[in-house]
Amino acid sequence: MIRGIRPLLSGSTYSGALFAFGGALLSLPLLPFAMLPALAVPSAHQEIRAFLALLVWTGLIGAIGCARTARRALTAAARRSLRVALPAPARSGGADRRRTPLWLLLHVALGWALSLAGGVLLLAGLTLPVPWFRTEAGLSLFGGTVRAEGAGQRWAVALGCLLLAAALCAVVTGALRWLAPRLLGPSSAERLALAAERELRLAERNRLAQELHDSIGHTLTAATIQAAVAGEVLAADPTAARAALRGIEESARAALEDLDYVLGVLREEETAVAPTRTLADLPELTERLRLAGAVVEQQVSGDLAQVPGTLSRAAYRIVQEGLTNALRHGADGPIGLRVAAVPDGLEVEVVNRTGDGTGPRAFPESGRGLSGLAERVRLLHGEMEAGPAGPRQWRLAVRLPVRWSA
Repeated sequence: MIRGIRPLLSGSTYSGALFAFGGALLSLPLLPFAMLPALAVPSAHQEIRAFLALLVWTGLIGAIGCARTARRALTAAARRSLRVALPAPARSGGADRRRTPLWLLLHVALGWALSLAGGVLLLAGLTLPVPWFRTEAGLSLFGGTVRAEGAGQRWAVALGCLLLAAALCAVVTGALRWLAPRLLGPSSAERLALAAERELRLAERNRLAQELHDSIGHTLTAATIQAAVAGEVLAADPTAARAALRGIEESARAALEDLDYVLGVLREEETAVAPTRTLADLPELTERLRLAGAVVEQQVSGDLAQVPGTLSRAAYRIVQEGLTNALRHGADGPIGLRVAAVPDGLEVEVVNRTGDGTGPRAFPESGRGLSGLAERVRLLHGEMEAGPAGPRQWRLAVRLPVRWSA
C-alpha cells in the first residue's frame, strides 16, 4: 500500500510531469504551420482537414528530432528532468536519428494526454467543492459520467479527481523514464563501440603503467643503490663515488625520456615518440647496474640484431624488469643474465641469490613486477617461469617465439 502511493508523494513524479507538459507546450508553435495545408483545401471534410493537419504536425515534430543537435539536447533534458542515467550520445549513428524522432513524438503525445486529461481532473478537483454547486455536479471523462449530490459527495469526487490526476502524472513520468533509455540511450552497436573504446583505452593505460613501472622503477632502484654506494665510498674512494654519481645521472636521463614519452601520450601529443631501446642497448643497461655495485655475469648468444624491432624492445623491458627485481630483492652476489637467439625463439634468463628482505637493498613489495611481466609475455604469445631454483636462488625464464627473416 505504502509502495503504491510512494510515487504520488515524490517530487520527481511531478518534475517528470512538467517535463511532459513542456513537450506539449514546445510543439504549439508548429501547429499554425501544420494547419496551412488543411486551409489550402477548404472544400474537404472537416475530419479530413483535421487528419491532414495532424499528419503534417507529426511530420514537423519528427523533422525536429532528426536535427543533429536535437538528440544531445533531448538527452540532457531527459537526464536532468527524469533523473535517469543517460550517457552522452555518440556523434555519429544513423540508428539514433531514427529513434530520436520517435522519442520526441511520444514525448509530445504523452505531454498532450497529460495536459488534457490531467487538466480536466485538476480543474474538477479544485472546483467541485465550491459552494455554487448547490445541488448536483457531474464530470464526464473518457465516455463515463460521475455525478455527485450534496457537499459530501462533491468533496469525495473532488478528492478522487485529484488522486487520479496525481496517478496520471506518475504513469506518464514512469512511461517517459522507461522510454528514455531505450530511445535516447546507446544502441547495441554503440554499446559495442563504447565497450571496445573503453577496452582500448584501458589497454593503453595498462601499457603506459607498465612502461613507467619498468623504466622509472628500474631507474629509482639503481639510483637508490648508486646513491648508497656513493655515500659509503665518498671519502675512501672518490673515483668510485664519482662513477656512481655519473650512473645516477645517466639513469635519470633515460628515465626522463621515458617519462616525457608517457606524458606526451597522456596529453595526446602527436610528437610523442616512444624510446627505442632494444637488445642492442643491453651493455648500457648492465653498465648502470655495475655502477650500482652489482655484478652481472652476462651471456649472449645468437644474432640479436635479427630480432624484430617490436620483440627486441619488449625483450629489453623484460631483461630490465628481471634485473631490477634482482637488485630489489636479491642478496649480494653475481646476477646471471642469459639472452639467446635460438632457432625457434628468443630466450631470456635471470638468476640471482635470494635475500632475507632486510639490509641496504630492502625495497617494499609492489606485486606489480611479475604480474606485468606475465602480461607482457602473454601478449607476445610466449612462456614464462619464475620461482626458486635451488637453495637461495631465484630464476626468471622467458621464452618468446620469433619468426626469423630469411
